[in-house]
Formats: sequence, C-alpha cells, structure tokens
Amino acid sequence: MVYSVSDLRLPCSPSVYSFNQSSFNASRRSSSFSLLLKKDLFYRKIFVQKSSYDSDSSPLTVASKKVLVPDDQGEGASSLTDELESPSNISDDPQVIHDVESEEMEDDTKIEVEEQESAPKELSTPLNRKISTEKSEAKPRTIPPPGIGQKIYEIDPSLLDFRQHLDYRYAQYKRMREEIDKYEGGLEVFSRGYEKLGFVRSEMGITYREWAPGAKSAALIGDFNNWNPNADIMNRNEFGVWEIFLPNNADGSPAIPHGSRVKIRMETPSGIKDSIPAWIKFSVQAPGEIPYNGIYYDPPEEEKYVFKHPRPKRPKSLRIYESHVGMSSPEPMINTYANFRDDVLPRIKRLGYNAVQIMAIQEHSYYASFGYYLHRNINSNLFVAVYVPCDKLLAPSSRFGTPDDLKSLIDKAHELGILVLMDIVHSHASNNVLDGLNMFDGTDGHYFHTGSRGHHSVWDSRLFNYGSWEVLRYLLSNARWWLEEYKFDGYRFDGVTSMMYIHHGLQVGFTGNYNEYFGYATDVDAVVYLMLVNDMIHGLYPEAVTIGEDVSGMPTFCIPVQDGGVGFDYRLHMAIADKWIEILKKRDEDWKMGEIVHSLTNRRWMEKCVAYAESHDQALVGDKTIAFWLMDKDMYEFMALDRPSTALIDRGIALHTMIRLVTMGLGGEGYLNFMGNEFGHPEWIDFPRGDQRLPNGVVIPGNGYSYDKCRRRFDLGDADYLRYRGMQEFDQAMQHVEEKYGFMTSEHTYISRKDEKDRVIVFERGNLVFVFNFHWNNSYFDYRVGCAKPGKYKIVLDSDDPLFGGFGRLDHNAEYFSFEGWYDDRPRSFMVYAPNRTAVVYALVEDEPKVVNDLELVEIPETVKPAAAEPVKESEPDEESEPLDS
Repeated sequence: MVYSVSDLRLPCSPSVYSFNQSSFNASRRSSSFSLLLKKDLFYRKIFVQKSSYDSDSSPLTVASKKVLVPDDQGEGASSLTDELESPSNISDDPQVIHDVESEEMEDDTKIEVEEQESAPKELSTPLNRKISTEKSEAKPRTIPPPGIGQKIYEIDPSLLDFRQHLDYRYAQYKRMREEIDKYEGGLEVFSRGYEKLGFVRSEMGITYREWAPGAKSAALIGDFNNWNPNADIMNRNEFGVWEIFLPNNADGSPAIPHGSRVKIRMETPSGIKDSIPAWIKFSVQAPGEIPYNGIYYDPPEEEKYVFKHPRPKRPKSLRIYESHVGMSSPEPMINTYANFRDDVLPRIKRLGYNAVQIMAIQEHSYYASFGYYLHRNINSNLFVAVYVPCDKLLAPSSRFGTPDDLKSLIDKAHELGILVLMDIVHSHASNNVLDGLNMFDGTDGHYFHTGSRGHHSVWDSRLFNYGSWEVLRYLLSNARWWLEEYKFDGYRFDGVTSMMYIHHGLQVGFTGNYNEYFGYATDVDAVVYLMLVNDMIHGLYPEAVTIGEDVSGMPTFCIPVQDGGVGFDYRLHMAIADKWIEILKKRDEDWKMGEIVHSLTNRRWMEKCVAYAESHDQALVGDKTIAFWLMDKDMYEFMALDRPSTALIDRGIALHTMIRLVTMGLGGEGYLNFMGNEFGHPEWIDFPRGDQRLPNGVVIPGNGYSYDKCRRRFDLGDADYLRYRGMQEFDQAMQHVEEKYGFMTSEHTYISRKDEKDRVIVFERGNLVFVFNFHWNNSYFDYRVGCAKPGKYKIVLDSDDPLFGGFGRLDHNAEYFSFEGWYDDRPRSFMVYAPNRTAVVYALVEDEPKVVNDLELVEIPETVKPAAAEPVKESEPDEESEPLDS
C-alpha cells in the first residue's frame, strides 16, 4: 500500500516492531497509565519557579503547581514525570546513559493506577526505542554534575563587582539541575521527552500523548480513522496531559499506517481547533493548500536509513560553509537533500571547509522566510520537518525530502570528514495559530509568556517561557533529538541576544559596560536555559559544537557552565560583517588600518569567536554582498576573461580576497562563509513570494513567486573562462593553508604594524607572517616587516597570484632571510616586496609538514608545519604595535 501525501509517496507495509521492554497491551482508546516508580520514592512535586520578571504568567502552565501525597498513600506523589517515567531507562546514576536496552524492572516496582479488564497484569510505559543495527557504545555517556561556578572571577576579575547577580544566576542553574535530578531522574532522562510525548511505538501498539492543559477535550483524528472526531477520544490526567493508546491491528500491523496524516482536535477556550501535534516528527503541505498536515512517520525497519559512518572529531580550527538546501541548485528550483548530498557536499570538501551549517532545517510554513527571516510569524513546531522560524521543532523540512534523506546527507558529510551544524531557533516561535505552537491549547500562555512579554514587537513572533517546566522539557528534548536521531554535530543558536534580555536588544546600544549585562534587564530564566542546554549537549556529546548568535558581547558567554559561564563553544562575531559594510561605503582614502584591526580583534579574552566577512544576512534582499558593494553591475559585463577588465573589477577582486583573508587571519578561532560568497556571487537571494499586505494596509510587492534569485550559480565559480573562478580558487587556497598551519587557533598572535600612511597591516599568527597592503596605488620595495623566529621564510599564499585573478608581481621561488635587530617591537625582521592591494602570507621554513588529513588539495604553494612559538621578549607596544590579547 502506498500513501501519497503532498506529492510525497510514503510506502506503508504492515510490520511488527520487536522491542525488549514489556509493552502496553490495552483495548483501543484505552488511556490508563502504568506508574513505574522506584521503591524508595519520596514526596514528589511538579516544580517550576515562576519567572521573577513574569507578573502575568498563565495559571494553566505547570509552573508553580505542587502535588504532594502523604506517606500513607504509598510509594510517593504522582506527577507528570512519574506517569511518563520509565525506570527501565533509569540507571542507579540518573545521569548515565547506556546505549543498550535496559533490563526489565522487577514486578514489585510496577504500580497500576487504573486497571482495566482488557489491560495486562504487567504494564509498562512504551518508549520510542527504535531498532538499530548500530553497535552499542561500550562506554556510557554522562552529564557531569554542576561545578562551583567560580572560575569566571579568575578569568575576568571585573566580574567580581557583579558577583551577586552571577552567583544568583548560577544558583538558579544548580537549583534547576537539582530539581530535574529529583523529579525526573536527571537531565539525561528529562531531555528524552520525545520518548514519552508525541507518538510512541511499542510492540503492542502506539501511544500518543500531548501536553495541552487548556483544552477541555481532545481526540486523535487522521486518515487512519477517516478523521472521525468521535472514534479516538483522548483522556486527560490531572497535569494536562492527554493520552490514547491504539493497539496493533489483528494482523500485527500498526493502527496508524506509516505516512498517514494526523492531527489532534481539541475543544479549547478559543473554540474547536485541529492542530498538528506539538511533538510531530514530520509535516507536509499538500499542493495548493495553506495548512500543513502532521505525518505519522514510522517506516518499516528495512526502509529506515542506517548510518554507516561515525561522527568526525571536532576540528581544532572550525571552517564553516553556511548553506541552505533548498536554494543550493544552479537551477531555479527547490533543491533536495539528495542533490545537496551528491553535488554540494563534495564541493564543500574540495574547497577545504570542515563543517557545513545548514539553515532552515526545522519545518516552517513560509518558504520565503528563510526559516526565520522577515516573516517570522509563520513558524511551526520544533520537532517537525517544516521550514519557517520553526513551527515544528522536531521535524525536518519536508520541502527537501524525507527525514531519511536528511540522514543520508549527514552520513555522507561524516564520510567526507565534515561536521554538520544545524541552525536552531529556540529564541522565538511563529505566530502561526493554524500550524504552530501559538495558542496550541487555546490559551495565550501555553508554551509562551502571556501578555506583552510573550510577543516580540519587531519580529511579530511568540516568546517562550523559559521558566516553565514543560517548556524546558520541550526545548531540551528538541536540542537532543536532532543530535540523537539525525546525528547532527552541533548547533548555531539563532537570536540568543533576544533571549538573554527582556528588552531583546531592541534599541539598545551595547557599549561594553557590565551594568548592561547584569541587572533587571537580564532574563535569568533564559540564560539558565542556555546553561542547561549547553550542559546537556556537551555532557552527552563532548565533541558537539555550539555557537551562539549574540551581538551584545555578554561576558562569560563562551566559558564552560561548570566555571560559571553560559557554556557556548563559540560566539558568532557579528560586528565584523557590519563593520565591513560601513567601511565599504567609504572612499579608499578614508579606510583606517587601526579601525579594521580593532574591529577584528575586539573580543573577550579566552572566549572563542567565529568570524565572517559576510553571511546569509548580507546576501538577502535588502542588503548587498561584499562583491556587489565592490563591483556592482560591472559583474554582469566584465567578468569574462576574454574581455578587458575594468578598474572597478580589478579593485573589487583584489579587495574581496584581502577582506576574506584578514577576517580569517585576525577575526577569531573559527571562520564562516555563506555559499557562493567564496566566488563573489553576483545575485542576491530572493525567495519566491507574492505580494504581502501588512495590517496597516501597506503592500509589500512580491516577485511573482519566481525562483530565479533563489539558487546558487556554482557554474560561475567553476567556469575557467570567468574571473569568478579565480576568486573561488583563492578561497580554496586560503582554507587549505589554514588546514595545514592551523593559524586561527595558534596561541602566538602579534600585530606589529598598523600603518595609516602606508595603509599596511602586518601581524604574526604561529610561524606565519601576514602582510596586507591596502594602498590603492603605492607598492613598496624592500619593505621591512618584523618577525619573532629567525630563519628562512617563503610565500605560501599570495592574493596577487594570476591563479586568483592577480597580476603575478611576486616571485614564489624567492627566499626571505631574517636578520637580528628590533623592529616594530619584534626581535627580528626581513625585507619583502608589497604590491598595492595585495595580501601575502610568509611561512618559516622548517621541516616539511605532514598532511593533516586526506584532503584533495589543489595545487597551492609549498607550505610548512608551524612550530610552537618560543617565548619572545616583547617591549610595551606602542600605537603601531598591539598584542591580540591586550
């Protein structure tokens, strides 16, 4: 049998899943629970601290609700967590995961709450344990307990003035960890909400649970019961969790066939509504229809994708290729996961990037939103495969293929040694009432803050209540789901600045004064959530990468949680791209070398940053890429090698290469590029869209739903008869030089020259010396540059190489010998030729380097392995010299 949903053919065959744990075998529409409690359970409660800033929290949230049962009533108080908790998955140490099926609990630990005649004597909560052909890990993964959180004061003594706030923040984090340990069996168990809520398959059938405390009644409807709202009525427990159990059919096939459309119909305070389950894992939009349909996605074992390759180790230097699957084809179409896997991933590997960051994976209802951009008001749920500022957080976007297609893509990336990072949106959710979480149970404060605090005034989206217990369960489980199920290697968290402050960073100019970060404007609940999610991710997956998009410069942002920090691995250095746009609007004569250096190096000590000259933000309609700022319409007429160039094109290509290299060289410990920008993509990004009428009557014109600008012209960068090819070749060479030398993470960095007259910047990273001549006219012969190490230097990267579209003014066979004597506060120096508008990298010649990995390198100049920098006596830097960590 084949079910066709929105042009997606989902084969459905009757199959019986084999699970080790005992199963729930009850009559159709049975909703009784089996409480699986430990023998020594103590008093329990549903604990959620009401936000200290939330004066209008909804009484329908689980927050602040306590349920206690006296000792004489047995093992302990029941709660949502009691009813959903499965001791078969909880070890003596609740923070330890064993990736093998746990042993059955003894009969005397099973307490039956509502025994029905048709229910078996031994009941257990069915869990969504998929059958895997992968070998279980030999060692368990653990989430370490909280530390003391005091190291931040050693790292930054200035924080001592704000110790009261920071200690309070850390105490709130520790309290949440303790409460989660006490009432959920640990953060590891708590973050597996997808095994308890939503659709859960067992040997005997399917259990569906949904937290909707505001609903008055609920029924599961779909193709499987002809959308009959009276066929499968759900029962509600005292904590607002609705449940139904659907036993297998007589032939052993599941009651809901794979590929069936499903929804939950609820009678709510706002009326009758049909909603996609909040924990749905796939969702599609039928052609010509506006609403989405939730899809019960559970293919037979033989059709499930099985991962073949292990995750790569986290690289020391992170080089990220930011991308969007749908617009990754040269053709005007929505590209697929399969095409991206086969066509784009090899390109990323060849270019020398070691990570790919994929935008808009979480399902959203409006394609033109870029997953969250502009029309953030139409997001869906977090677990689904739908695309917009996230309507479906657990689902991957159905526009590009099936969940198994996405798994195949990630597995191929791992085979190539490429990390796969997901752009995750936990900062806000869509206003979409039809498909999303907004007003899911008919109340304003279900997943979100009520009143004005629950609405983002600029993004027109809803804001999560991070102080709600069930919201924490939902978001933490979502962050874990993508790592567990799809084997993503980490996240770029979107909109973190908006999360951390009650003012969301709106109309606030952060000056760096610590009073701006630690006070009543700080949303402590949100910061504690960020600490919890980083703790969980790094505890379960030590190799995982988390990057936070924060423009405020929040101190402690990239310090480990146990030391008192927020816990991100990297901060996205957003100020750099804005600075480049500001500089590009000026005449060459007005560029300031000191301003460039300061913008690139202005980051917190011991906190890593991902630097970028431009990202997707600069490529979208309403902005311009660096290449377009530099060359404008000349790119359409003068990029062919068989036609004379123009002064604008020559300037543009030269500065485009220099801007990228100086950004990578000084901007951070990681580097990011948006796809196509490596060769100066001439087109902006404009998703297909129609006219939009705003509430105030203003009409924003669309583009006739055209896909012409919603693609990437990779053919331009590959064409050997176009100048785009040279720009791409430089980007490739730049990545491979960083791969061999690892200069972004070198401990030795020294800026020796920022010459405003000569327009020259000179700095060292590791054993490399970078020389940038930004002068528009002057070239310098026998130009003296300082260095730390004695010996012979050779050119390893030259932006003026004809291969990169340059003029070939440097001899790559020349050797440069250092001589003793202090210059620019360096103990040695050597003489170079520095042509105008060029960037040249010199490497100390020592032993021949060993190839770090099996990259398929293009021909680039001979490179050498850097040696650890020896201690160098350095005098106090003057205005022309600056150590990076000063």
